[in-house]
Amino acid sequence: MNTQVTIAGVTLQNPVMTASGTFGSGMEYSDFVDLNRLGAVVTKGVANVPWPGNPTPRVAETYGGMLNAIGLQNPGIDVFVERDVPFLKRYDTKIIVNVCGKTVEDYLEVVERLGDEPVDMLEINVSCPNVKEGAIAFGQKADCLYDITSQIKAKAKQPVIMKLSPNVTDIAEMARAAEAAGADALSMINTITGMKIDIYRRRFALANRTGGLSGPAIKPVAVRMVYQASHAVKIPVIGMGGIASGEDAVEFLMAGASAVAVGAMNFVNPRATIEVIEGIEEYMRRCHVENVTELIGAVEE
Repeated sequence: MNTQVTIAGVTLQNPVMTASGTFGSGMEYSDFVDLNRLGAVVTKGVANVPWPGNPTPRVAETYGGMLNAIGLQNPGIDVFVERDVPFLKRYDTKIIVNVCGKTVEDYLEVVERLGDEPVDMLEINVSCPNVKEGAIAFGQKADCLYDITSQIKAKAKQPVIMKLSPNVTDIAEMARAAEAAGADALSMINTITGMKIDIYRRRFALANRTGGLSGPAIKPVAVRMVYQASHAVKIPVIGMGGIASGEDAVEFLMAGASAVAVGAMNFVNPRATIEVIEGIEEYMRRCHVENVTELIGAVEE
């Protein structure tokens, strides 16, 4: 049974990775999860300088998921290179660094700093709905997405994954714009903009008023968008959005994803990624699938 998949020339031992922002850089989870078993660790967003994030409260539970407005809090590229990269290099897993910024120059600074670091791929976060400056606009306008993708590709030494926003009218148009600009892969979906109101306090549940909705509630939307995008482009798509089991992951693969990422469920169950890997393997045994790549795009039209 072969579970290997290849994304932009990088071979993963299995198609399961972590979703950015839900796993740190793996340190917090290393007591619960054998990082060697993961296809890849996708880090929390890294900016050129430390970001404090949004005011609290920043997280609220919702039916079938959660809202977050963390605002990409992170210690910056200097700390990441000194602390997180050496930690991750101790493990036999691929390293994908999520890059965030408020201007094109911010992104390029981080991309260039990572050029000589031992990381495998870059995931460019142009789709966070919780950052007021910059990022979300890049991910919601096709011409802006094309521009930033092409500038990053001109500087990047590693393959570039563009993380697309679901908060758009036509996801296929955005996917094609990223591909045309040279993106090596796409990841999707980021969170869906949502809101919660405490009716007894008559206040917003989040200080930011809106936040990103994640968890099982968004899975049908994510599967639909992965299907649309993967059929609009030739580059690989990494699917995410509410994956909680091996069966969920297989659904994304059949929709056209070449790999998957587990996000919100890491907060509910620290071993969620491992259980998804084991669930895919169990499905392959039960359904006599020799190679996991046989499942990619396998839904019958």
